[in-house]
Amino acid sequence: MGRLCLCQGRVVRVPTGTLVRVVGTELVIPCNVSDYDGPSEQNFDWSFSSLGSDFEELASTWEAGFPTQLYQERLQRGEILLRRTANDAVELHIKNVQPSDQGHYKCSTPSTDATVQGNYEDTVQVKVLADALHVGPNARPPPSLSLREGEPFELRCTAASASPLHTHLALLWELHRGPARRNVLALTHEGRFHPGLGYEQRYHSGGVRLDTVGSDAYRLSVSRALSADQGSYRCVVSEWIAEQGNWQEIQEKAVEVATVVIQPTVLRAAVPKNVSVAEGKELDLTCNITTDRVDDVRPEVTWSFSRTPDSTLPGSRVLARLDRDSLVHSSPHVALSHVDARSYHLLVRSVSKENSGYYFCHVSLWAPGHNRSWHKVAEAVSSPAAVGVTWLEPDYQVYLNASKVPGFADDPTELACRVVDTKSGEANVRFTVSWYYRMNRRSDDVVTSELLAVMDRDWTLKYGERSKQRAQDGDFIFSKEHIDTFNFRIQRTTEEDRGNYYCVVSAWTKQRNNSWVKSKDVFSKPVNIFWALEDSVLVVKARQPKPFFAAGNTFEMTCKVSSKNIKSPRYSVLITAEKPVGDLSSPNETKYIISLDQDSVVKLENWTDASRVDGVVLEKVQEDEFRYRMYQTQVSDAGLYRCVVTAWSPVRGSLWREAATSLSNPIEIDFQTSGPVFNASVHSDTPSVIRGDLMKLFCIVTVEGAALDPDDMAFDVSWFAVHSFGLDKDPVLLSSLDRKGIVTTSRREWKSDISLERVSVLEFLLQVHGSEDQDFGNYYCSVTPWVKSPTGSWQKEAEIHSKPVFITVKMDVLNAFKYPLLIGIGLSTVIGLLSCLIGYCSSHWCCKKEVQETRRERRRLMSMEMD
Repeated sequence: MGRLCLCQGRVVRVPTGTLVRVVGTELVIPCNVSDYDGPSEQNFDWSFSSLGSDFEELASTWEAGFPTQLYQERLQRGEILLRRTANDAVELHIKNVQPSDQGHYKCSTPSTDATVQGNYEDTVQVKVLADALHVGPNARPPPSLSLREGEPFELRCTAASASPLHTHLALLWELHRGPARRNVLALTHEGRFHPGLGYEQRYHSGGVRLDTVGSDAYRLSVSRALSADQGSYRCVVSEWIAEQGNWQEIQEKAVEVATVVIQPTVLRAAVPKNVSVAEGKELDLTCNITTDRVDDVRPEVTWSFSRTPDSTLPGSRVLARLDRDSLVHSSPHVALSHVDARSYHLLVRSVSKENSGYYFCHVSLWAPGHNRSWHKVAEAVSSPAAVGVTWLEPDYQVYLNASKVPGFADDPTELACRVVDTKSGEANVRFTVSWYYRMNRRSDDVVTSELLAVMDRDWTLKYGERSKQRAQDGDFIFSKEHIDTFNFRIQRTTEEDRGNYYCVVSAWTKQRNNSWVKSKDVFSKPVNIFWALEDSVLVVKARQPKPFFAAGNTFEMTCKVSSKNIKSPRYSVLITAEKPVGDLSSPNETKYIISLDQDSVVKLENWTDASRVDGVVLEKVQEDEFRYRMYQTQVSDAGLYRCVVTAWSPVRGSLWREAATSLSNPIEIDFQTSGPVFNASVHSDTPSVIRGDLMKLFCIVTVEGAALDPDDMAFDVSWFAVHSFGLDKDPVLLSSLDRKGIVTTSRREWKSDISLERVSVLEFLLQVHGSEDQDFGNYYCSVTPWVKSPTGSWQKEAEIHSKPVFITVKMDVLNAFKYPLLIGIGLSTVIGLLSCLIGYCSSHWCCKKEVQETRRERRRLMSMEMD
C-alpha cells in the first residue's frame, strides 16, 4: 500500500541543541511540520540511534508494526507513547528515562512524492545524566513544632547536586493545610527571591526570610508566628540547566521538613451577669480580662449595648472603646477607665429606661510585629450583662363612662375615658389613649379585641381596620376634650356596633435625650353598648276597589303597607305581573312593569308597549298606601299582579338603608270571552316561475266562531322567506303591513323588487317583480289580529303563522342562448367576407407582375420552336 502526500515545501522541526535529562525523569520531544498543505493529519515516524550506531525504528503514527521488538514492548507497557497535539504536530514521551535512552532521535514524515521539496526529517540529541541531586530535611523524622502566636521559628533543609554539568538549584518552601497548598518563599535558579501570595508584606518587612547556611543548607526564618502559619512545611528543590541561552528544568525533588502547630492564646472577658440600677443613678460595669500571655501584648477594649442577649444581631451599638494606644473613644454620658492591668470600667451617667438591656465587653489582644507593625493574636467577647433600670411609674386610674347610650339603631353613642388621681408632673409625663371593641360572645367562646384607634403621644390619630372607613366618613369621631378626658362618638350606631368598649391609657415618660418612652398601661373596665333587637316586620296587602269585567276597561289596584320595628321608614314600590296559571303561550316569568322609589320617583321598568306609554300609572296616595292603574287593558294583559314593597331607614342624613322587603297577595286580570279564532295560510298559483317573471303569493286569513264586522277587524301582516330547500336557515323579513295600512319593505341585495298590498278584507298579496335565482325558498306570513271591543278600544290578539310554501325559480334556456347565437353567426359572417376580400386584393395586386413575365418567356420559346 503506497503513501500519498500532497505536501509542498514542508519543513520538519524538533528542538535545536542538546536535550539534557536525568535518569528517572520524563523526556518529551515535540515535532511539527511547517508550511503543511496536505491531508487533514500528518503522519510521523520516530527513530533512535545511540552514539555511533544506526537508527532503529522507535514509533510511528501510521504503522503499528513500525518499531523494533525492544521498543514494541516499551510501547505496550506505556513507557513510550506518542501524543498528537495538532494535525501537523506530535510529541514523543519517554517515561522513566534510562541511561540507554541517551543518543539521537529523528523525526520524519513519510512521503512518496516524486520530487522532494523541503526537509522531511530532523534530528535532536538527548544526553542522560545520573541522579546527582540530594535533598533532605534537617532532622528525621520531621519534627512537630508547637508554638504560641507571636513566637519565632526556623526550618531548614539541605540540597546539593554532584552533576558533571553546570546546573543551578532552585528552592521553594510550601505550606500544606489539608488539601490547600500555599507558596511561602522561593529562591529561583537565577538567585532571586519571590514571596508567595499573602507573604509579600511580611517578606518586605523582614518577618519572613530565606537564608543559606553553609554550602548545602537553606533556612526559612519567621520572626513572629501567626495562626495562618500552622501546617506542614515542604522543601521543594528543582535542578536547572542552560540550553542555548534558555533555562530548562531537568528534575525536581521535595521533602517534608516539619509540622508547625500554633497554640491559641487563652483570652477571657467577664462582666457581672445581672445588674439593677435606679433611674437617674450611675451604671458602673467592670470587665475583667484573663490571658496566658505574659509578653508585650496590648489589649483593645470595646463596650457595646444591645436590646437582645445576642450581640451579633443587628441593632447593637458601640458605647465606648479603648484602643491599644490607651486612647478612649466615648460619648459625653459614657466614660471608660483603665483601673488596673486586667480591669476596665464602664460608667453610664444618669441612666433611664432606655438604658435597660444587655452590655458586652469585647477584648482584642495585639502583639508587636516586625518593623513596628501590630497584629491581632486573640479575641474574646464576654457573656451579656443584663442591666435593668428601675423607675417610679406614674400612678393613675382610668374610668370609662357612656354619656349617651343608644336605644335604637342609628342613635348616637358617646363614651368618655377619664384619667384620675394622677401623681406625676405634666411636664415629664404624657398620656395617650387606645380604643378597643370586643363583640358580645358566649362565655365559652374565644373573644378577641379589635383596635379602633390610637392617639399617639404627639396627638396623632391612627385608625384600625374596623374604624378606618367610618372615621373617614365622619361616623366615628375620636377627640380629646380636656387634659384628662378622651372622647369617642358614634354618630349613627348600627347593629354591628353592639358590644363591649374599653380604653387603654398609656403613660409616656420623657428621657434624658428628649425622647419619650412608654412606662405604663392602665385598662378601663368595659362598657356594654346593647339594645333589644327585634326583627323588622313588613306586611303588604293588595286589593281591587271595583270589579273588572271586560277588555278595554281601566284596571286599578291599591297596596296598603304596615311595618313594625322599623325606624322612620320610607317605602319603594314595584309592580310585577305573571301569566295566569295554565297559560302555555309564553314562559311563566315575572315581568317588572313600573316602580316608585323612596323619593317618589316613578320609573317604567319593562313596559315596552310604545302605543301605551302612558297606559300605566303608579302613585302614592298616603305614606303607607299606593295605587296602580292600567288604562285600556288588552287581552294580553291577563295575569297576576303584585306589589313588591321595600322599607328604607335613613342612614347618615341623606343615605338610606334597606330594612325589609315584602310581597303582596296577587290580583288577577282574567278575560272570560268567547271571541273569534283566526288562522292563516299561504297560496301561490305560480309555485315554479321562470327567472324574470312575476311571483305572486297570497296570505289568506280565516275567522272561526263569532262573526265580526270587517270594520271591527284589523291585521298586522309580515312576510318572511327562508332561502334554502329546508328550514335550516334563519327567516328573512321581506315586507310588513300594519293595521293602519303602512307598508315597510326590507332592503335586498339583488335586483328583484317586492310589493305588498291588501286585496280584500282577509287576503294580502305579496308580489316579487323580476324574480331571480336567489328568490327561491320557503315563504310564509305572520298575522297579528286586532279586534275592536264593545267599549271601542282595539284588542290585540295572539300572533299566528302560516305554513310555508316552496317557490322555485327556473332559467329560460332559449332566451338565455338566443343573443349569444345571433352574435356568433354575425361575427362568423363578417370574418368570412373579410377573409375573401383580403384574398382577392392579394391576388390582384401582389401577383400581377409575375404573371406577365411568365407570359413573355413563353412567347420566346414559341418563336424559337417555329424557327
